[in-house]
Amino acid sequence: MDESDGLICGYRLDATGKGQPVNWDLVRHWQPGQGVLWLHLNRTSEEAKLWLESEAGIDPIICEALLAEETRPRSLIRGDGLLVILRGVNLNPGADPEDMVSLRLWVEAHRIITLRFRHLMAIEDLRADIEGGCGPQSAGDFVTEVASHLIQRMSPIIDALDDEIDDLEETLLEGQAEDGRGRLAVLRRRVITLRRYIAPQRDVMARLASERLPWLSDLDRARLREVADRVTRYVEDLDAARERAAVTQEELSSRLSAQMNRTMYVLSLVAAIFLPLGLLTGLLGINVGGIPGSENKLAFLIVCAVLGVIAAIQVWLFRKKHWF
Repeated sequence: MDESDGLICGYRLDATGKGQPVNWDLVRHWQPGQGVLWLHLNRTSEEAKLWLESEAGIDPIICEALLAEETRPRSLIRGDGLLVILRGVNLNPGADPEDMVSLRLWVEAHRIITLRFRHLMAIEDLRADIEGGCGPQSAGDFVTEVASHLIQRMSPIIDALDDEIDDLEETLLEGQAEDGRGRLAVLRRRVITLRRYIAPQRDVMARLASERLPWLSDLDRARLREVADRVTRYVEDLDAARERAAVTQEELSSRLSAQMNRTMYVLSLVAAIFLPLGLLTGLLGINVGGIPGSENKLAFLIVCAVLGVIAAIQVWLFRKKHWF
C-alpha cells in the first residue's frame, strides 16, 4: 500500500480473524456495523494529522497525545475508548534494538487507530496474521495481540544480552580484562536504556489487565495479565543483567587495580636497587680532580664488581624481608 498519503495500512476486521484492506475512501464511508476498522498511520504525515484533527472525531487531548513528539509507555481511558502508548525494540537495519520504537494506539469498540514513526516488526507480524486469517477478532483481541507481538520481539534481544554477559564473564576469568572493558560499558548502557522503557510498559500491561471496558472481555484481561507477567520477567532479567554487569565491572576494576599495583611495586623495587648504584656512579662521574682509580686500568672492573656486590646484597635483603 502507498504510504505517501499517511495510511500505512488499514483493514476492516471480521469475527473470523480475517481482514479486508481499506483505503481512505473506504475509511470515510465506513460505519461501525461493517466490522472493526483498524488504521495504521504514519505519525509524521500531514494528511494523517489532518484526518485525526478534523475528521476522526477524536478528543483533542487524545489527538495531541497520539501526535506528540516524545512519549513514554502509559494508558488512559477516555469514555469507552482507550489510549495506549507502548514501545517495541528497534529491529530496523543498522539501528540499535534498545532505541525502542513508539507505538500509539487509540482503541474503541469498533475502531482502532495506531500510529508510528519508524518501522515496527510487531505490526508486520500482526498484518501477516490478518492476511493469514488468524488475526484479532475484536478490539480487545487486537490490544492483546499487539502486546504479545511486542513482547515476543523483545525476547531474543534480552536473551542475547544475557549471553553477552556470560561471554564477558568468561573473558574476565581468562584474564583478558582489557578486551572486556569497552564491551561492558556498551552493554551496561544498553541494559539501562531497555529497562527505561520496558519497566513502565510492565505497569501499563498490569493496569490494562484490570481495566473494565465494555469491549475488553475477561479472556482479554487474562491474556493481558499473562503479557504483564512476561514483561515483569523481562524487567527482572534486565535487573539481573544490570547487577551482573556491575559486579563484572567491579571485578574488572579490581583486577586492573591489582595489576597496576604489581607493576608499580616492581618499578619501586627496581628503583630501590638502582638508587644506591646510581649514587655511586654519579659520584664517580663528577668532573673534578681526586677521583680514586682514575689512573688505574682495572678501576672500571673493580667498580663494576663492587656495584654487583652491592646489588646482590640488596636483593638478598629484599628477599629476607619478603619484598620479592
